[in-house]
Amino acid sequence: MRSVVDLLRAEDREAVHALAPSERVALALALGRRDLEAFRAAHDPPLSHDEAARFLERQRQSGRQPSRCLREIIG
Repeated sequence: MRSVVDLLRAEDREAVHALAPSERVALALALGRRDLEAFRAAHDPPLSHDEAARFLERQRQSGRQPSRCLREIIG
C-alpha cells in the first residue's frame, strides 16, 4: 500500500520529467531563490540577501578540505 506522500512524490517526479531542460533549470533557480528567502527571513532580525547567501556559502564550504593541487600552489 502506497502512502499519500509516495503518491505526491511520484506526481512531482512525473511533472518535473515532463518539463523541458530549460524549464527544469528555471524551476531549480526559482526554488533556490525561494529557499534563500525563507532562510533569510527566519532570522531575527532578518538577514540581508547578501548576508544570507554568504552565510550559507561559508557553511557549505566549512567541512571541505582543499585539494592537493591547491595546497601545493598555496604552500
